[in-house]
Amino acid sequence: MIDTADMEMKVIIEKIAEAVVAAGSGTMAGRLDALEAAIKEESDEASLWAMRQMVHNAHCASDLTVPVCDDTGIPHLYIELGRSRALTGKMLEAIREGVAEGLRRLPGRPMAILGGDMERLDQSGVLSEDPGDVLPAPFLIRPVEGDEIRVHVLMFGGGPAIRGKTEAVFHHFDTEVIKEEIVRWATDAVHKLGCTPATLSIGIGRSQPEASALMVEAQINGCYREQTRFEQAITDAVNKSGVGALGIGGKTSVLATFVRIGPQRASGVRIVCLRPSCCVEPRKAVALL
Repeated sequence: MIDTADMEMKVIIEKIAEAVVAAGSGTMAGRLDALEAAIKEESDEASLWAMRQMVHNAHCASDLTVPVCDDTGIPHLYIELGRSRALTGKMLEAIREGVAEGLRRLPGRPMAILGGDMERLDQSGVLSEDPGDVLPAPFLIRPVEGDEIRVHVLMFGGGPAIRGKTEAVFHHFDTEVIKEEIVRWATDAVHKLGCTPATLSIGIGRSQPEASALMVEAQINGCYREQTRFEQAITDAVNKSGVGALGIGGKTSVLATFVRIGPQRASGVRIVCLRPSCCVEPRKAVALL
């Protein structure tokens, strides 16, 4: 007799594994169109060459189902839970198993450090040869309408994490103050990032954890084809820096900006989380459970 519960867990593992592979080898909808548009506007020959290579690399990765970048990334999962559905501990364990299986198939770069807290901290522990040992970040879960469970898989590379920033901004009751501070941070981050043109992902909340979660939501809901006035103003301002593709100069340093603004408290500060996603990010896919 077939165990229905075991079959359900196997289906979850397979769907999550497929999403990890898709996120690691694919390209977010609209990003190649944005790159092609930037190529049409660019006059710098070195920048043109770099962006054309990025388009070619994206097509190769997708066609061959191989990682789009050597830094295959750390899995970050954002779960949208339909109000009529339940999420059990067993299902969460199956999702974790699916992530490990997907990293082995991709394959992910084996970069998990084994050992205790101190060994992992100073990197003196053994480096695991199993890509499946690269554990996902803590899951984010939020209820939504409907009867589906949508598991968004995002692969976060190291460069954007190094150049990212989460800090308080004293807003002086003026959104221009917040925008100008973000532009200042982003211009510096993009200049140092190297793998440009970037996509800026920004969350604005009441605390550091909330702002970080909103930044992830910005990546999930962001759209290259539609920019709000606030998003476009940030994109345009950072592009004036002239960093260009791979930092070698040019008109396009940022392809787009994704902003998610959450609830705010009556105070003089806004907590802003900025991730300058590199030229292959956001890397994301979704599994429907």
